[in-house]
Amino acid sequence: MLIKNLFPLALGLALAVTGAVVMPAPTQAQASPTDGIDFDAYMELLKARARAEGVSEATIQRMTAGLTPNDRVIRLDRGQPGQPTSRGYPALAPYIRTHVNPQRIAGGQSVYRGNSGLLRAIENEYGVPGEIIVAIFGHETSYGRIRGDFDLSRSLATLAWEGRRRDLFAGEWIALMKVADKGYSRQELVGSYAGAFGNPQFLPSVYLRLATDGDGDGRANIFSNRADTFASIANYFRDAGWRKGQPWGVRAAVPGGFDVDAYKTKLVGPVCPRVHERHSQWKTVAEWRALGVQPQRFLPDDTLVSLFQPDGPGEPAWLLTGNYRVILEYNCSNYYAMSVGLLADEIVN
Repeated sequence: MLIKNLFPLALGLALAVTGAVVMPAPTQAQASPTDGIDFDAYMELLKARARAEGVSEATIQRMTAGLTPNDRVIRLDRGQPGQPTSRGYPALAPYIRTHVNPQRIAGGQSVYRGNSGLLRAIENEYGVPGEIIVAIFGHETSYGRIRGDFDLSRSLATLAWEGRRRDLFAGEWIALMKVADKGYSRQELVGSYAGAFGNPQFLPSVYLRLATDGDGDGRANIFSNRADTFASIANYFRDAGWRKGQPWGVRAAVPGGFDVDAYKTKLVGPVCPRVHERHSQWKTVAEWRALGVQPQRFLPDDTLVSLFQPDGPGEPAWLLTGNYRVILEYNCSNYYAMSVGLLADEIVN
C-alpha cells in the first residue's frame, strides 16, 4: 500500500483493488469539483506543473489523450467510511478466518516454495523475511491476480480535480507522469481507483521513492516481475524500520483476571490514532513475564513489546514487537497487520 502518512487511505485502496470495475454504474451524482473549476482548465494547470517538473511532452500527451472525469471514481471515494464515532470494534477472529483461510495459505506456500532462492537472497540483502514479503503480496493482490483495472491517469486526475484532497492527488498524478516517463504505457498503468498499482499496490510517489530493480535488468517492474516485486516490498519495509531477526509478534498467555486496560498506552499516534488505542504500554518481555504474561515463542527478555488482546478477556493475545508497527506503515489497520503476520507464520509452518 504507498507513502508514509497516507495510510488512512489504505482501506479505500484495498476496496478499490477488489472492486475495480471500469464500466460506470448508474450515477447518483455527477462528478463535480468542490471549487467549480472546469476539468479541462484544471488539466492544463496539471500539465503545466508536469512540464515544469521535467515530464516529457510526449508522455503528457499520451497520458492525457481523451481524458474525462470518472464519475465512478468520485462515488467510490465519497463512499469510503469516515472516522468512526463509536469506540466499538468488530471482532478480529472472523476477519482472520476470512483473510487467513486455507486457500490464501496454500497460495502463499506455493509462492514461497517456488521462489525460495530469490526470497532468501532478498532477505539477505534487506533483512525482511520472505514469508512477510509473500504475505503482503497475497493480501494486496491475491498473489498478483487482482491488481485493479482503473486508468490511473484518469482516476488521479479526477480525484485531484474534485478537490477534497487536491494536494495529495495532484501530487500523485504528477508522480504517475514521472513513472510513465520511464517507458510504461498508459495501458500498463492501471490499478485501484485511488491510484495504487502493481503487485505491491504502491502509489506513484512510493514507486518513485522505493520501487527496486530486483533482477538487475535496469527496470523496477512491479507489474509482472517477481524479483522486482519482492525487492520493492522488502525495500519498503527496510525503509520503514524493519528490524532483522525479530518477529512481528508472538502469541501470549494472559493469566485469568488480568486487567489489560490497566496498562493501556497513553500515547496518541499522529496517523490513524484508533489503531493504537487497544495497544498496551511498551514493556520488556521480562517485565511482562513478571506480570504473569508469558510469550508462547522465544523472545529475548530485553525485547520491547506491546500487549494486544483485540477480542477481550479470555480471547487470544499477542506480544507485538516494533516490526508490527512496520506492517502498520503499509496499511494502517490492526486487522490488516494481524492478518499479514499470521499469514506469514502459516506460510512457513
